Amino acid sequence: MSNYYLAKMYDQLARSIGEKVTLTAAEFELCKTFFIPKKIRKKQTLLLEGDICTYNAFIEKGILRSYTIDEKGNEHSVQFAFEGWWITDLSSFLLGQTSTYTIEALEDSELLLLTSSAREELMDTLPKFERYQRLLLQNAYIALQTRINAALNDSAEEKYVKLSIAYPEVVARVPQHMIASYLGLTPETLSRVRKQLSLRK
Repeated sequence: MSNYYLAKMYDQLARSIGEKVTLTAAEFELCKTFFIPKKIRKKQTLLLEGDICTYNAFIEKGILRSYTIDEKGNEHSVQFAFEGWWITDLSSFLLGQTSTYTIEALEDSELLLLTSSAREELMDTLPKFERYQRLLLQNAYIALQTRINAALNDSAEEKYVKLSIAYPEVVARVPQHMIASYLGLTPETLSRVRKQLSLRK
């Protein structure tokens, strides 16, 4: 990769960190040295269920999805991650346990990978990065609580409407059957909900 391309590949990371903490130019240059740039193609997997998750992936370009497959062979989407987002199997990544998820690219994607050891070293070397990571985990926990509450209390229509408002990119860029699995709906139910909403416009 050219130096120009590598420099551009860190644009999203710079914005993401800058939203939480302020790094000097020298601190960000140091931060970059801990990441491994990687390109993956659409439908290529970053992690397979049953393997150990060795990377926390930051997405510079593209979409990734984590999912699991039940005993009947049905896929259950757990997370969609877009530009400026992170994706990993956190339990596997932090504890070294076998992964319960598969992570795949839904589009050709460009990633910045951070190993567990590199993450720990970076947080020790640059305390601002530890604060950044703490704020990300805090926000992720809040989002998880919100999702659990929605799963327990919201109707199919409410789930879809809230998703489309909070994450319009999911609706625009992710296949409908994957959105249905993320919301805990059948594709037929989601299709009916979308039709009802369109008729009201």
